[in-house]
Amino acid sequence: MEAVTDVSVREQLFHQRVRETIICSLLFGILYILSYVVITRFKKHGDFTTVDDEDAAVNRIALWMCTFTLAVSVGAVLLLPFSIISNEVLLFFPQNYYIQWLNVSLIHGLWNLIFLFSNLSLVFLMPFAYLFTEAEGFAGSKKGIMARVYETSVVLLLLTLLVLGIVWVALAIVDEDAASRESLYDFWEYYLPYLYSCISLFGVVLLLLCTPFGLSRMFSVTGKLLVKPRLLEDLDEKLSCTGFEEAAISRKITASCWLNFNVEVLKKKYLVIKTRRMTLEMRKRASPWQRNLGYPLVMLLLLVLTGISVLIVCFHILELLIDEAAMPKGIQDAHLGKVSFSMFGSFGAAVQVILIFYLMVSSFVGFYSSPLFRKLLPQRHDTTMTKIIGNCVSLLVLSSALPVFSRTLGITRFDLLGDFGRFNWLGNFYLVFLYNMVFAGLTTLCLVKKFTWAVQAELIRALGLHKLPLPVTRTCGPGKIS
Repeated sequence: MEAVTDVSVREQLFHQRVRETIICSLLFGILYILSYVVITRFKKHGDFTTVDDEDAAVNRIALWMCTFTLAVSVGAVLLLPFSIISNEVLLFFPQNYYIQWLNVSLIHGLWNLIFLFSNLSLVFLMPFAYLFTEAEGFAGSKKGIMARVYETSVVLLLLTLLVLGIVWVALAIVDEDAASRESLYDFWEYYLPYLYSCISLFGVVLLLLCTPFGLSRMFSVTGKLLVKPRLLEDLDEKLSCTGFEEAAISRKITASCWLNFNVEVLKKKYLVIKTRRMTLEMRKRASPWQRNLGYPLVMLLLLVLTGISVLIVCFHILELLIDEAAMPKGIQDAHLGKVSFSMFGSFGAAVQVILIFYLMVSSFVGFYSSPLFRKLLPQRHDTTMTKIIGNCVSLLVLSSALPVFSRTLGITRFDLLGDFGRFNWLGNFYLVFLYNMVFAGLTTLCLVKKFTWAVQAELIRALGLHKLPLPVTRTCGPGKIS
């Protein structure tokens, strides 16, 4: 009887493992296909249709690696919302036969896979893809793809040894244990998690800087996509100016036969202005409901989401001072389907998921709006392979830090699973408290500055004061004005 029971348990474990493998493969396959479609919309087709077949093959291999990295980034963004939604589903249907596949083991496995693939992409795939596209083979070697592979592998090995040496020196300085200064023992369990902890800390700091700026920029970016009320926007004037620009460039293209004009540049400008004119015409044909109701409602929704985010962070700051349980921590066994992770139940969990996506989108907007990273913004069908690699690395650093970012700010109470909770700095109260204070302060400062200037600019434009000539006064004699 005991032998039959053991066989039954082993069969259940086997079927459960097979089921989890199939689900994870399907999910990642869907993410990979979506990522490939996104990248192909931005890649520069000239890099893949060159006369040299070797360069085209190298770019295709690098493109596959970038697609894998982007799929991992999307998976990291969906990781925390999927876990929160799964917990609420298990609360509503604890004994449902059709959702038995949604269990703790599957969620824990997804967290571990995302952590593993993030390390693989950051440490190996993306450096290899960049070095592979820049490699030409060692001097004197036979040209070909394998020569590039050999050169890339050697350079990547030397780079890995250099990074590991830096990590070892850093640990020897920081760690008080003398053994860490003498040997590189326990490479997988100690040094790689420490390296990824440093990368995660960099990602969390980057989110801290980009998200407040992105929250203030969301109003401007969304406003450009929507049709504003006539009080705030004069579409007739914009259409007239765009029509004049289009006609002027069209005449220059016609006159380029006998005048020295760069026809290619003029054609690109003409297409851009024509697209802008068509967009303005579509916005002009918008219904009064869309014009007068849609824009205020969306702006109000953004304001509410931003206000809720700041209030949650402020409340979390008070929790940190009172309750030690508010500190972010990692757990190895998640108890799903027992209790909701929000005091407001399913409604609070839904708000948490919306806020996580909203903060992630805001961080992307802030990242690409910052002067330092603005040049990384991809252009449709005109993004080089090097820029695609840079974008994939940036998105992976930001998205893999999202679970830690959300838990550190108290957006959710879902504790970090697997190796995400092993970061050394998570247990530092002063660091976590300072992080929350800086986020709340920066967000409030950016919003106050944004709305102060925005309200002033809109009032000036609505009253028509921007059309008035600026006064000119003489202060330093007849030859100088100010």
